[in-house]
Amino acid sequence: MVRLILGIIVGFAAWSILWLGSDQVLMLASPDWYGVHQLEFEKAMFNRTDFIPDTAILVMHIFRAVIVSIMAGFLAAFIANENTRSTLILGVLLFAFGLLVQIAAWNYIPIWYHIIFLALLIPMTIAGGKMRTSPSPVV
Repeated sequence: MVRLILGIIVGFAAWSILWLGSDQVLMLASPDWYGVHQLEFEKAMFNRTDFIPDTAILVMHIFRAVIVSIMAGFLAAFIANENTRSTLILGVLLFAFGLLVQIAAWNYIPIWYHIIFLALLIPMTIAGGKMRTSPSPVV
């Protein structure tokens, strides 16, 4: 049970670190496109002003979410030494947290993005866990 809980916690932390870290890398790598977009989004949310999102960046966010969710699911399954409960619980936790974030950004981003982003969190986390197919013996 301790490994299960630890796997979920580490998976959630890894998802968060990978998401925020990759966001910062993209902002540094492309300050005139990606960086400006993200800063304008933050400014619009803070000031409650209009914002027009770049569709290419939204699609890139979805692909990043898929990759990060798979990695977090794999890590959770690896640490928990099982790939069913840990990834399902992690996926539900990511969905719940993601829903809160999406609600906060609801008026700034198109509905298709919210639906796709949230719909992929649980299955991609589970898919990542399934990549760790054979649990190692408990030590």
